[in-house]
Amino acid sequence: MRLKSILFPTLITLVIFSSCKREVKTEIPVKAYPSLAKAKWFIGEWGNKSTEGELTERWKKENDSVYLGESYYVVGQNDTVFAEHVRLEEANGKLSYIVTVPGQNKELPVSFEMTSATGTQITFENPKHDYPNKIIYNLVEKDSLIAEISGLKNGKPNTERFVMKKR
Repeated sequence: MRLKSILFPTLITLVIFSSCKREVKTEIPVKAYPSLAKAKWFIGEWGNKSTEGELTERWKKENDSVYLGESYYVVGQNDTVFAEHVRLEEANGKLSYIVTVPGQNKELPVSFEMTSATGTQITFENPKHDYPNKIIYNLVEKDSLIAEISGLKNGKPNTERFVMKKR
């Protein structure tokens, strides 16, 4: 009888515990942005000072899928002769370089799609845009890059290069 009185409550306890519903943890997957990650080296301030003026380009991470950039060229003490705002955004597996230039294109953004990328070079293109229709960023060293724009300007092939150092 003693064995029965010990065995029966033990079996009942095992049945109760084994029949309890187990909570299954489901993790929310973290969304990855691999194309934007290839441009991680953009982040920071870049520039070039010459006798003609000073070029500055700044990039910061807004969130996991967007980097924000701005560049401007200043002549003399305070005369900004060129400025632009850029949104580098990955959406639906595509990386876009979306640029807005005050006084151009009716203040509307122009989008360039990434067409190639390596660890040290990223190319964006928009064949429908007048000029430029290609933008290339080349990381030369950890602290230097060359930004290049190209396309047809006034009906002739044209390329402009902007050499910059990290500040």
